[in-house]
Amino acid sequence: MQDLQTTLRAYGAAWLEADADKRLAHLQIALADDGLYQDPASEARGRQALSDLIAGFQSSNPGARIELTGGADGHHDRIRFAWRMADGDGNERLRGIDCGRIGADGRLTEIIGFFGAQPPEGD
Repeated sequence: MQDLQTTLRAYGAAWLEADADKRLAHLQIALADDGLYQDPASEARGRQALSDLIAGFQSSNPGARIELTGGADGHHDRIRFAWRMADGDGNERLRGIDCGRIGADGRLTEIIGFFGAQPPEGD
């Protein structure tokens, strides 16, 4: 089983990689064969689908970067980590948090992303 840092480094590198073959190589390390990715705007199942989603993000947001912004924590098979989106000039455009599951081999089986800060408690 690979360690969590190896998995998350590869996952983060996939979001930064413009070359489709290299991006898939990162996802081979990071994501289970049928791994699920969901955020408020999209969903992808499997490495190729996530690679295509990332390519679409890169195409519609030229120069933008998704960067992990610290460590990850977790328990059992669950993890969470924070990230930010910066534009081509490095200006922050969005922050978020991802929660997920890690399979027995150490790869992500599920990533569920949330955009922005957590909403305030309701009345």
